[in-house]
Amino acid sequence: MLSEKKLGESSFLSSGSSKCMSDNTPTAFMIHDEGEQTIPIIDFSLLISGTPDQRSKVVRDIGHACREWGCFLVINHGVSQKLMEDMITVSQSFFNITEEEKREYVGEDVFSPITCGHSLHGTTTEVNLWRDYLRAFVHPDFYFPNKPPGLRDIAQEYSKRAREVAIELFKGISESLGLEENYIHKQMELDEGLHIMNVNHYPPCPQPLCAMGLPPHSDHGFLSLLIQNDISGLDILHKGKWVPVCTRVKL
Repeated sequence: MLSEKKLGESSFLSSGSSKCMSDNTPTAFMIHDEGEQTIPIIDFSLLISGTPDQRSKVVRDIGHACREWGCFLVINHGVSQKLMEDMITVSQSFFNITEEEKREYVGEDVFSPITCGHSLHGTTTEVNLWRDYLRAFVHPDFYFPNKPPGLRDIAQEYSKRAREVAIELFKGISESLGLEENYIHKQMELDEGLHIMNVNHYPPCPQPLCAMGLPPHSDHGFLSLLIQNDISGLDILHKGKWVPVCTRVKL
C-alpha cells in the first residue's frame, strides 16, 4: 500500500504528465455562494441546561436547520478544546508511521473493525481523489490502532464525548419532529448501534490542480459529527451553491 502522503513525497508525480481530470477537475464541482448565507449555529449548552424557553427555541432552530440545510454548527458542546486538538494532532501522527506499520490495519473489507487506505483512482498521472484515511468501529465495541502511542486512548475518550453530544442532539431532533425526546434513541436502538470514526488526511499534492480531497457526497450514516483543523476546504451544498464552513467559529 502506497499512501497519498508517501506518493506525494516521491518523485512519481513531480515530473509527471500535466493531464488532470478534464470534466472532473475540482473547479467543475464548485459553484460557491457569493452572498451572506451562513450555516446555522446551535448553542448546545442551551439545549441541555438552558431555561425551558431557551431549550424550546434551540429545538425549533435544530428542526429548521435539519429541514433547510441538513447540517448545523454546534457551539458550547462541552468537548474540551484540548481534547479536540489532541485528537487532530495524534490522528495526524498515525499517517506518519511507516507504510509497513500501516499494513497491519489495512483490513479485508468495509466490515473490518479497523481499516486504513487511500482514495487514489486511476494512475499516477490521472489523480482523482487525494486522501489517506483511517476508519474504525468505536461502539458498541471499541477498536483502534495502538500505533502511534497515545492514539488509542485519546480516540477512545474523544469518541465517548462525541457520542454523548450525539445522544443529546438526537433528543433535540426528536422533539423538533414533535416526538418524545428518546424516540430516535429507542427506534434506532442506539445503545447497540454502530458508531464509526473516520480520520481523513489530505497531504500536499505535487499537482494540486489535478486533485481534490473528496468529491461532493452525502454521508451514509444517520448523523455525522465533524471536527476539522484550521485549514479551510469543507463546504456544504445549499440550494445549488457551496457554502464554506468557517474554521474560526469558537466551538
